[in-house]
Amino acid sequence: MLFRSIAPLLFAGLPAFAAKHFVSTEGGQFVVNGSEFRFLGTTAYWLSALNSDEDIYAALSNMSANGIKVVRTWAFNDVNEIPTDNSTWFQHIAPNGVVTINEGSNGLKKLDTIVAAAEQLGLYIHFSLTNNWNPAPNASTTARPRNSLSNAYGGMDAYIRANHAAESQHHDLFYTDDKIQALFQNYTTTADSHAIFAWEVANDARCNSTLPATNDCTPHTVTRWHSKVAKHIKKVDPNHLVSSGSHGFFCVDCTKLFPRTTTPPPARPSARAAPRAAKRKVVPLTRARLISEKKRAFRVASETSRSGMSGFSIRGRWSAPVSRQKSDFDLGDAFNGVHGVDSEDLLNIPEVGFGTFQLFPDQNVYDSATISTDAFNKTVEQGVNWIQRNGDAGLLYGKPMALTGFGLVTQDNAPSFVPFNSSLPFLSTSTFNSTSTNTTTSTNSTYGVTNEQRDRAYGSWVNATIQHDVSGAIQYQWGQSNLTPREGSAITSNQDTTGTTDNVDSTGITPNDGYSQEIGTTESQSFFNTASQEIGTSA
Repeated sequence: MLFRSIAPLLFAGLPAFAAKHFVSTEGGQFVVNGSEFRFLGTTAYWLSALNSDEDIYAALSNMSANGIKVVRTWAFNDVNEIPTDNSTWFQHIAPNGVVTINEGSNGLKKLDTIVAAAEQLGLYIHFSLTNNWNPAPNASTTARPRNSLSNAYGGMDAYIRANHAAESQHHDLFYTDDKIQALFQNYTTTADSHAIFAWEVANDARCNSTLPATNDCTPHTVTRWHSKVAKHIKKVDPNHLVSSGSHGFFCVDCTKLFPRTTTPPPARPSARAAPRAAKRKVVPLTRARLISEKKRAFRVASETSRSGMSGFSIRGRWSAPVSRQKSDFDLGDAFNGVHGVDSEDLLNIPEVGFGTFQLFPDQNVYDSATISTDAFNKTVEQGVNWIQRNGDAGLLYGKPMALTGFGLVTQDNAPSFVPFNSSLPFLSTSTFNSTSTNTTTSTNSTYGVTNEQRDRAYGSWVNATIQHDVSGAIQYQWGQSNLTPREGSAITSNQDTTGTTDNVDSTGITPNDGYSQEIGTTESQSFFNTASQEIGTSA
């Protein structure tokens, strides 16, 4: 799914750029015009939903002023009914499977505007082409305006609902149904702009979503689909990089469709390590290594924990006390392929130029081989471990890696938090209400980390990307105010943080699904400025 209108338009009046300005890769690094390119980025999935071209430029200008170099956003907006309120939509997928492309001012021309603004500001746009997550709106609650949530822009399940009866709707049909694959690829063409960083095949593709998967879906199913789409994209647009958009999950016991044929690289200092830093040895990830690390972490945690220590809560996730973890030495869902993802196999697809992974501890379970015992430090440590494992994979396969989304829900954002696989605020669900009795959280108002903890965690994770050869880190998500509001759009003047009650304001603010970080506070501005300087962006 790329957009159609951008190729013939090509921003009249803007200069043509030679191929050397496109982002490429060399020696496991991103390269622009012969120089290494490392970056801090942000996600603004809502960028095309803004109500004016001026707002798009203002948002991107603010990002650029705060050290952002890559902006990740949605290049899809699928609807099953054409909106009558002039809100943004790109593709109408009718119940009979007939597709209409919107190339008007509230359609693909929005993407032209984004790219043109990025060119003027010296930014790169990382376009994601579809989404694994597209839950149907829940009729039991007042829905937020369309385009408010990241999962309300259509995506894989929109194709499935339009082409299959309810009783036969399975998420993995998106990867295997010939008609759906043809429709998806029909939305794909070329875009000749140096301001496009890369095409992301899909955000967080997995075997299942709100719709269940069939028993036939395996990591091979998802990998084959990525390979087919990546080949198609590179055929129509050989100038830009392609990435999977994977969450980074491993499948250490899976056979590989694209096996690694090179030997592991020699140990070398990490990319930005101090002069006397020890060299880091990179070895393939195996079941035996994972089990050994978990056992070692358990021993250390047991020695340092207090006797009779109770369980702890990681923002609503219950974790067993150390004493109950002793026999739990399985691989864990991040490593056993249960999600239908084998990120190493995806990384080695020839047409995939770099690897991706994400980090959202509020919604996913990662590495249990940690020694911290308190909830917050354990979460931070799990994130650092996750970054190292994916950085190591990049070194093993000789391709750059990018952390394409990371976030923590804060106490301020908790009322707005809607998990990616839901259309309901998390604090209103029975899941939270039932688990909260088993945690140290006594009331809903204390869910989440503090802003200070968030910035500490983000700082640790950005530093880990530097130390473990991850070339880019994309925060999720950017917040922007002083925008043009319009009733019925995602940018309205009568929304509170939950998007369900009136709160009259003279200006609009961007949507927030629980992770928004507006650069209006000293700590947020300090984080972005410091992080961009540490990463050492250059182009």
